[in-house]
Amino acid sequence: MAAYATATRGLQQLLVLSALGLLVTGTPRPPNIVLLLMDDMGWGDLGVYGEPSRETPNLDQMALEGMLFPNFYSANPLCSPSRAALLTGRLPIRNGFYTSNGHARNAYTPQEIMGGIPNSEHLLPELLKKAGYTNKIVGKWHLGHRPQFHPLKHGFDEWFGSPNCHFGPYDNKVKPNIPVYRDWEMVGRFYEEFPINLKTGEANLTQLYLQEALDFIRTQHARQSPFFLYWAIDATHAPVYASRPFLGTSHRGRYGDAVREIDDSVGKILSLLQNLGISKNTFVFFTSDNGAALISAPKEGGSNGPFLCGKQTTFEGGMREPAIAWWPGHIAAGQVSHQLGSIMDLFTTSLSVAGLKPPSDRIIDGLDLLPTMLQGHVMDRPIFYYRGNTLMAVTLGQYKAHFWTWTNSWEEFRQGIDFCPGQNVSGVTTHTQEEHTELPLIFHLGRDPGERFPLRIGHPQAVKS
Repeated sequence: MAAYATATRGLQQLLVLSALGLLVTGTPRPPNIVLLLMDDMGWGDLGVYGEPSRETPNLDQMALEGMLFPNFYSANPLCSPSRAALLTGRLPIRNGFYTSNGHARNAYTPQEIMGGIPNSEHLLPELLKKAGYTNKIVGKWHLGHRPQFHPLKHGFDEWFGSPNCHFGPYDNKVKPNIPVYRDWEMVGRFYEEFPINLKTGEANLTQLYLQEALDFIRTQHARQSPFFLYWAIDATHAPVYASRPFLGTSHRGRYGDAVREIDDSVGKILSLLQNLGISKNTFVFFTSDNGAALISAPKEGGSNGPFLCGKQTTFEGGMREPAIAWWPGHIAAGQVSHQLGSIMDLFTTSLSVAGLKPPSDRIIDGLDLLPTMLQGHVMDRPIFYYRGNTLMAVTLGQYKAHFWTWTNSWEEFRQGIDFCPGQNVSGVTTHTQEEHTELPLIFHLGRDPGERFPLRIGHPQAVKS
């Protein structure tokens, strides 16, 4: 990967300069960057990925006008490590978001945990400041709730949202309700000043998050300032919610209502960029932090399409994500790229869009996807599947090798916690940790995306892989 980066650096710079018109028109401000990160949304939740209800017309149109990535991955099957990987361009095993107190155990930052993103990590908004960007996060941070981990201490200029997910309600004695912040000020709490009706699913949060995004875009456009908007909303994380106009409108129940409201919101964000005349100077990428939480399905969980299992696992359903790139005038419309992509690539690609280089004093795992988006290049690269501090599997090309497999413990399973409901692959979806390091389980994802038929040892394909 280092050789690839060195050999193509000049090409990438020329691509960016050419795309922005800098070779002819001088030095206008760099492009705006909008990253739309969903929470627990599955690969199969969008019409463009085959969801039969076809209730995501705006996201489907975004794909029609841009580039669809069917082979795009999170860096972890859980919220916090995946978000840390996006903002640092580094695997969780490098940026500190992993657990070492249990083998193959995921790690995240609920309000009981005191840790968070290390100060030694360089986050994307910190680096974008060097190019004059104004940065805002809307929604869920999830990289630590103590003051030293506050997003405004890590490069963001503005924040409206919460340090954690909208779990609750709590009694405010043993455990308080999750706070909501505007910049440094706590402006309320979920279930109090920001109500969520668990019985009906009604909450106005997505509309609040949408308005924050629209206002920020208008303000920065008026200031003629390049901006980075990180729109990290959580309506599709259980308990799912939607505002009153969207409740009861989906064929998919309450989860579908939440998806429809998100789709409508994305459409309004893209329409504003077009109406302001800045769509050609704004790079937009849509994806999710991990696969759909099948433990909450079908009422409050999404679809991972043909893939095995879901959130918390390192099977395809846990880490393969919906992904759409949109940049009118630069990314040609109607494209599908089979490049293996990672959420970590958004770090490096965003820096490239801004004309910046990634830090050279550390390993950066994310690749620059601009050559893929602008010229259709496809590069070989591995996808690593970590669960805690354990490398569970790796994909290269069409082949995936599992070194460890399991879903969750028998104890959890007997309590009704099922990461793979209705999916049982003998010897694969086990409730004990099975080691395959000496003889990996190998699947051909092109022919067997559901990881149901391991290649036989000695089979020509297994030998080749």
